[in-house]
Amino acid sequence: MSAAWPRPRLVVSACLELEACRYNGQSIRARIVPRLEPYVELVRVCPEVGIGLGVPRPPVRLVSAGDLPRLVQPATGRDVTGDMASFAASWLGGVGEVDGFLLKSRSPSCGPRDVKVYSEGGIPRNEKVPGMFAAAVAERFPLAALEDEGRLTNYRLRHLFLTRLFLGARFRSLPATAGALVSFHASNKLLLLAHSEPWLRELGRLVASVSRLGPEEVKRRYAEGFARALSRPAGPGPLVNALQHAAGHFSRVLTPAEKRLFTDTLTALREGRGSMEGPGALVRSWTARYGNQWVAEQSLFDSYPSALHDLSDSGGSTQAA
Repeated sequence: MSAAWPRPRLVVSACLELEACRYNGQSIRARIVPRLEPYVELVRVCPEVGIGLGVPRPPVRLVSAGDLPRLVQPATGRDVTGDMASFAASWLGGVGEVDGFLLKSRSPSCGPRDVKVYSEGGIPRNEKVPGMFAAAVAERFPLAALEDEGRLTNYRLRHLFLTRLFLGARFRSLPATAGALVSFHASNKLLLLAHSEPWLRELGRLVASVSRLGPEEVKRRYAEGFARALSRPAGPGPLVNALQHAAGHFSRVLTPAEKRLFTDTLTALREGRGSMEGPGALVRSWTARYGNQWVAEQSLFDSYPSALHDLSDSGGSTQAA
């Protein structure tokens, strides 16, 4: 499936390796950004600079004042809530089509989650919310891949983000025709099975209704369902199930020893002692040896450029909140 990967449009917080624009005049090391740069169209943004706060600047924070936190600069007493809301609406309204956002973790403007909220007296509250710009991103681009650089040190979350980013870009570039929709769904069946069997069935029914609904409407609905299906990393059980389906295409030609080896890799995956790289490599080797176009085209084994594959893992949480 990998031929001619599209270049996703990825909005990145400018302070992540790109510009020294943090409040302290520095940038943040984020190893994934320079790795992504050859494969994506980077669109950089710094909302705080965008509203005229300058570099360096006294930091801003979210302060609880009624129902919604306000964005305040404590050192100056300036309330920039309205400025940020206007900037977010204008900038996001003019950015065009976007496949993903990689934003600065815990930033009161850019943090997608886990941003501290303070009382008016400056005491941290037992409350975590998205940053103000990030909240606007999630509202305006609900189907886009959205993450922060901290969580992308976790292998499963990084794999999910890249899968959503590149397959989302591929789907966006498809013509709205019945043939293109059927082909895309066929190549993603095992991936969908690994993430959500109910969504696999639902999206299959949707594609089958293209003559009734029309390809434009089916494409719109499919994009929504595909994003929801891939909203969380695949669990070990469903992933094993998808890999077994792939292996079933070779059951008549495999030796007992090959089948035992495959079963051992699945056991390691199910028990958390291995990744899908082991059984996935076996399936790909059988595809090369025996030939099977359907399996070869499955995005489960090829969901983004191979140069971006990296098994390193922070060991942190894989909860896709």
